[in-house]
This record gives sequence, C-alpha cells and structure tokens, in this order.
Amino acid sequence: MSARTTLALMTAAAALIAGPVLSAHASTAPTGRQAEYAGQAAAAGLSEEQTAELRRQVDSFLARDPQARQISANRLATAGGTVTLAVPGRSETRDLASPETALACGDGHLCITDGRGRNYDFYRCGSYAFDGIGDGTFNNNQTPGTRARFYNSDGSERWSNVAKSTGTASWTPVFHVRPC
Repeated sequence: MSARTTLALMTAAAALIAGPVLSAHASTAPTGRQAEYAGQAAAAGLSEEQTAELRRQVDSFLARDPQARQISANRLATAGGTVTLAVPGRSETRDLASPETALACGDGHLCITDGRGRNYDFYRCGSYAFDGIGDGTFNNNQTPGTRARFYNSDGSERWSNVAKSTGTASWTPVFHVRPC
C-alpha cells in the first residue's frame, strides 16, 4: 500500500469518526424558538441539568400528543387548552415566559393540577386524552351548572363535577377529560 493510499484511508476514517461528533455538536446549539426557550430557562435560574430535564419532559409530551405545540420553555398548547409543566427542582409551577405571574384558572376554564405539579387548563369543549397522575386538585371555574366529566380507560364515566367548585382527586385512573 502506498503512502498516498494510507493517507487517504486515514483521512477517510477520521472524517467518518469526526463527522457525527461535529454534526451532533452543531445540532445541540439552540436556534430560533429553542434559543428563546433556553433563554427563559436561564433567566429563571435553571441549571443545565434542570433545563435538560425540562427539555426531556417537553419532548416526551410532544411525542405523546402530536397536536400539541410548545409555546414557552415549560408550556404547551393542546387541543383543549394548555399544559404547564412543573420545573424540575421547583415547588411552584409557573410559566417561565412570565414567571412573575402566578397561574390562575380563568373564568370559563377547568383547571387541574396533577401529582407531578403539571397544570392543565381546559377552555375548549370536547373530549381530551389525559395523562395526569397522582393526587392533585381541580378548579371547575366554568359557567355555573356546567358538568366536567372524567373517564376510565374503557370510556366509562369515572366521576363528574358541576361548576363552580374546587376539590381534590386522584388523577392516576383518569384517561379522558370532557370539560363541558
């Protein structure tokens, strides 16, 4: 084998090894909206580990709900309303796009906080898949007399609640929510 052939093979091998490493490095730098969301996380004082965990939670949610779209570092728009994910290592859930503003359940909304600290804000009528777990709270702040319904995995009604009222519930067995 000539020196020229050996050099060519070594160069090709180096390119095969370095190519994926360099391209992976280049793709991890946030751009556009992701840069904005990374800025929100940094402004809120999240560590790199917390930011990475939040990113994993967002990606997992988006994988389960292809209609959802991310609207802030920890908030997603869904078919029925919004979901605000709890920030890793924080006791209170807030939208990182406006962390100074506490989440409130608007008039006409059904709001749920599950055992992970996720806040679900339903403000559109319909039937929606629900992935809440653990014990949490609800605020049925809809028009008085509006009945919110909560369903088992087989589609049977588990329980319901008439607005306006608040309470606690176990969300682990709830698979679908119909706000109104």
